[in-house]
Amino acid sequence: MITRFLWRGMDRNLRLFVLLVLALGVALPVLNQFVPPGSALHVPSWVLQLVGKYLCYALLAVAVDLIWGYCGILSLGHGAFFALGGYCMGMYLMRQIGSRGVYGNPLLPDFMVFLNYKQLPWFWHGFDQFWFAMIMVVLVPSLLAFAIGWFAFRSRVTGVYLSIISQAMTFALMLAFFRNDMGLGGNNGMTDFKEILGFSVQADGTRAVLYLASALALALGLVISAAVVGSRFGKALTAVRDAESRMRFLGYRVEGFKLFVFVLSAAMAGVAGAIYVPLVGIINPSEFSPANSIEAVLWVAVGGRGTLIGPVIGAFLVNFGKTWLTGALPEVWLFALGALFIVVTLLLPKGVVGLWAQIRNRSRERKARAT
Repeated sequence: MITRFLWRGMDRNLRLFVLLVLALGVALPVLNQFVPPGSALHVPSWVLQLVGKYLCYALLAVAVDLIWGYCGILSLGHGAFFALGGYCMGMYLMRQIGSRGVYGNPLLPDFMVFLNYKQLPWFWHGFDQFWFAMIMVVLVPSLLAFAIGWFAFRSRVTGVYLSIISQAMTFALMLAFFRNDMGLGGNNGMTDFKEILGFSVQADGTRAVLYLASALALALGLVISAAVVGSRFGKALTAVRDAESRMRFLGYRVEGFKLFVFVLSAAMAGVAGAIYVPLVGIINPSEFSPANSIEAVLWVAVGGRGTLIGPVIGAFLVNFGKTWLTGALPEVWLFALGALFIVVTLLLPKGVVGLWAQIRNRSRERKARAT
């Protein structure tokens, strides 16, 4: 019944797209592990790591699109939920180091020994267990989103005011996590991870599995999002986006719809951050930077707001451009990002997916006229 509900919410294009994500999630690790390095079909481990990072960004973009594209909530602080999920995973990975750290302390991470911690802080307990860390990956961002959404939506804070509040939240968290007395690594964050579930984080096989996990997470995020927006609940969400006051007049509890989708979106962002950390090997307070949240909004705008497929395409296009430009012309990237934002706003209001749909519709109209 659940499978039918999830599958029914997807149209044909989205089903094919999810299958494509899953196919690439399986194919690239196979080409990495079972094709000799000298072969033209061999996929290097650094490519898996890079594409896996893009997949995590794509899941974050889908999370942003779920609330912005379908509910009209423009969050400029979703990078905070992404970073919180990453920190929960980082705490687990740090607990797995044990006595193999620089200072050889079996209980305290190296940065705690350096800062003269005498015992493990209370909130670190339990993170030596993978299942507990995975619960926290979802629970911590969800609780923060629930707290913010509960007060904001009940107070009918909307529009630019909610965007400012979300951006202030992530900026405040960034400043807090930079402090050494937070017990979370301060400005250096967490790094030098050794293993996950008993397997070396640096091993090619582990990176292949992490890449597969990122593809599965993205596919699952797309399926869940499609099920939500394709249901009656999703129809109510779009009605809230388009005519919130009318929905209130009809007797709907609008704040309940907003709160649910906001918490779900935060949980998805937390999962994306959790997979991202072992892929890149570090987590630090810079992940809370408001600029990261703004970039996530730009991914959605470039790909196509309210399309699900569009945010994935936008995340890949923008981050590929960022990777190329920061390597070739690093001083140009920020100017290119600003120009991209202006071009999308003025010329591509529906993003790349919307532009493709316009071209396809015009082609059909021409064929219809010709016949």
